[in-house]
Amino acid sequence: MHIVARARAFVESLRRLAQCRDLDWRRCPVCGSHHVYRHGSYTRHPWTLEGRMTVQVQRYQCQDCLATFSASLPDLAPGRWYARSVQRYAMDGWLHLGSSLRRVAEWVRSVIGKQERWQVWYPLSPAVAEAERCRLSHSTVGRWLDEAGKRAEGKVKGSYAGIASSGQMGADGLWVRLRGGTVRVLLMLRDSVSGLLWPPVVAAGEEAAASWELLFAWACQAGLVLEEVRAVVSDGAQGLLSYLRHSLPHIYQQRCIFHTWRNLFAELARQAARAGEGLTGEAARDARERVREELTDLVHQVLDALSFEQAEEALSRLKAHAQGMGLWQVLNERFIQLLTHLMEAHRELGRVTPEWMWRGFRLRLSRGRNHGNERRVRRAGLVYTSYRNFTPAQMRRERSRHYRHPGQSALEVAGMSLEGCSYLDALEV
Repeated sequence: MHIVARARAFVESLRRLAQCRDLDWRRCPVCGSHHVYRHGSYTRHPWTLEGRMTVQVQRYQCQDCLATFSASLPDLAPGRWYARSVQRYAMDGWLHLGSSLRRVAEWVRSVIGKQERWQVWYPLSPAVAEAERCRLSHSTVGRWLDEAGKRAEGKVKGSYAGIASSGQMGADGLWVRLRGGTVRVLLMLRDSVSGLLWPPVVAAGEEAAASWELLFAWACQAGLVLEEVRAVVSDGAQGLLSYLRHSLPHIYQQRCIFHTWRNLFAELARQAARAGEGLTGEAARDARERVREELTDLVHQVLDALSFEQAEEALSRLKAHAQGMGLWQVLNERFIQLLTHLMEAHRELGRVTPEWMWRGFRLRLSRGRNHGNERRVRRAGLVYTSYRNFTPAQMRRERSRHYRHPGQSALEVAGMSLEGCSYLDALEV
């Protein structure tokens, strides 16, 4: 069952629970007998978004097998001190607002317990007695998130099966520092057209081909068809290059333009310094700035060319420049990799790695220390990818950023209809 169908099924199960009446519970879940009678009740005092409530739960007993069971409530999972809505509110605060676990717990306590920051919002509200205060801790919120990650981890297989893929991918990794000084990298694959994030994996590093092989294998289990992948944009991670070269030779690799510029800065500075040799003062500074501007403009003409012909002409001019040979060698060696996006079949491929997709996750991750070990980081990554795939991009266009598909989520761009279900439903929270 793919992830959207699972979310719909979960919402439907909650609707069925909400519609259940006393007669609907007169069926034993153990033996299936309808010879069931009421068998007393018990009282629960869960925290809800409206505060602490008193809930009477009806018990039943089967007269055939003598099994006892209780009626289930849609907003109150068995054995929980907090309502389902409180759990969803807290998890959404961590994911959507990008806050820390401690601040999320404080915020939820303030809302449901009318305490702490509630006194800041409503200064005339009466103080809450110590015995009636909410005790929700950040570790409880972290446990809820980890439980959701465990459920997602157990249902990765086929979770994105049948969802359309553009074949244009982006790959990147995020380094995290775990407890005890252990360093790991969280690898993720993203569809460059729809923005769909495939399930991530945790690896010891980016330089081993086996790490990237595990990422693609995990994506295949989730529903990715390797034969449909035509190009991948990435940085210069040697492990990914080696894996693509030996295992997927039909896939083109687009080198990230941002990382390329960063790698060229040293050569640009070296050539500018050479231009100022033998000169002093203002003359040396002018010579360095002139050469740097000339070389930068020529490199821009190569990387930002609208066709291969324009790029080759600009590359020739760079080679002819007195200080351009070093830059020419780097660009000439990676010519196809830098301009794969100009090919007709790869026009929708991005020019930069999806490194920005880690921006929000990095704020919540605290470089891994909130999760401590590899499995918890991986489960947090699964929760985050579910959130990103279901959450629509904002409608408003900003000055420095605009969205390719405003108001649509990655799954909707990929052709799926969400019909009121959310990532929290997919995680079965």
